[in-house]
Amino acid sequence: PESVTSIGNSAFNSCSSLTSITIPEGVTSIGNSAFRECSSLTSITIPSSVTSIGGSAFYECSSLNSINIPSSVTSIGNATFSYCSGLNSINIPSSVTSIGYSAFYKCSSLASITIPAGVTSIGSERLRYCSKLTSIVIPSSVTSIGNNAFSSCSGLTSITFGDNSQLTSIGGDAFYNCTSLTGITFGDN
Repeated sequence: PESVTSIGNSAFNSCSSLTSITIPEGVTSIGNSAFRECSSLTSITIPSSVTSIGGSAFYECSSLNSINIPSSVTSIGNATFSYCSGLNSINIPSSVTSIGYSAFYKCSSLASITIPAGVTSIGSERLRYCSKLTSIVIPSSVTSIGNNAFSSCSGLTSITFGDNSQLTSIGGDAFYNCTSLTGITFGDN
């Protein structure tokens, strides 16, 4: 109903027959593990009233193939889309400034992702094992890349760092086992 303003932690966790959901306008937050392990979920509509998506909110929603995050969202929690093996595209708006640890871990069908210009840190294991990811652009706002952030992205062929990059640290094994990587481009500084 339209009176709902938040979807609580684990609200629909393990509802394995749930195939689609439309969250009503007025909901401002999606709690931790809200739709975790909803393995039949293929589509979800998130309204522009949502500002935060909790950790593991869509963890292991293996049938989810795309998601559009509205420009009202400013943060994506830890492991939010981990193990969403069917996810092949995601739109992350420029309003997002924080993306949690392992947010897209083992999204093995994810072919492209745009990291918004306002993000300052790429956390540990953020895109680890995203084997279909072929290229990544690191915006100039990023100051650090965490351990294993892109490790085992076996299809990754190119990395581009933005002009006037603020990057000061790259964590251990950040690009470990990126066996197809052929080019790294650093922008003008």
